[in-house]
Amino acid sequence: MKHALLSRATLFGALVVTATLSSGAFAEVKLIGSGASFPFPIYSKWFKDFSAVNDGVRIDYQAKGSGGGIQDFINKTVDFAASDAAMNEEELAKAGNNAVLLPMTAGEVVLAYNLEGVADLKLPRDVYPAIFMGKITKWNDPAIAAANPGVELPDQPITVVVRSDSSGTTYVFTSHLAAINEEFNSSIGKGKSPQWPKSDKFVKSPKNDGITATIKQTPGAIGYIEYGYAKLTGWEGVAMLQNKAGEFVAPGSESGAAALAGTEFPEGTLPGSDVPNLIAWATDPEGADAYPVASYTWMIFYKDQDDEKAKALRDMVEFSLTEGQKSADALGYIPMPESVIEKVRAAAEFIQ
Repeated sequence: MKHALLSRATLFGALVVTATLSSGAFAEVKLIGSGASFPFPIYSKWFKDFSAVNDGVRIDYQAKGSGGGIQDFINKTVDFAASDAAMNEEELAKAGNNAVLLPMTAGEVVLAYNLEGVADLKLPRDVYPAIFMGKITKWNDPAIAAANPGVELPDQPITVVVRSDSSGTTYVFTSHLAAINEEFNSSIGKGKSPQWPKSDKFVKSPKNDGITATIKQTPGAIGYIEYGYAKLTGWEGVAMLQNKAGEFVAPGSESGAAALAGTEFPEGTLPGSDVPNLIAWATDPEGADAYPVASYTWMIFYKDQDDEKAKALRDMVEFSLTEGQKSADALGYIPMPESVIEKVRAAAEFIQ
């Protein structure tokens, strides 16, 4: 397994991405955003590419985790936020029911591992929740070995790497685990900051790039990250997960698209608002080809904005829906279907 990981990982480890964006029609406009690290690699490219053909708007985005972005949005210290966990009804109310949530891209949460000499690893549907409950603690556990005949699994403790911050990636992953395993649901449950088992074999690290770095530095480690962080840093140790149909599936744009194919957005609007509700989940997708852990991720805007900022934000959204989607596959994300893009485009008109 290759370990040439962090030569490029510092690109993702930077907390702030700054780009100069928008058209010559704008006076100088500065936009502040914060939130999810899950989409940071693709968001930073969108901002950079937009800056190459536009000027006049400066965007500063801090990848601090979805929970931090939502709190900044509620506190009105940013012009926009980003969250893999969207916003719940309580958070929307705290924000004055003045939010526009737009799914801007989608991705897969993968289990990256560090096992010397193990290039391919299959994890059954009952096994990977047990690892994250602290119930399977050795790599040569019979339940792992049975799914990987012929693979020499070491008699080595499993170090489980989880997020230390309030994380939308954690929310997506634990929502899936809670959906497929009742014991996980009752003992740990879904959330942005769940209570993981108290064990010296559970290690916490901030953001997706932090978990990626910790896995690289820790033989025997496993942790959950957005697929783009594995793909773009050359990390080869990514497990195939067993899906609802019983198939072991690797992540990728096709298996990710299959996971989201059955996801339907609700009819109607967000609570207390006339803004379309574009929040939908695929916690346990159907289909033999579906990767089991995939989700949309959202940008969050104020419905009522300064006119100049509103136009700049709408233009940024449009660029992301058109030119931006072209880079999704190469960066380890899932290009959004045209039907979803049209819904997002219509909802973006509520940013005024």
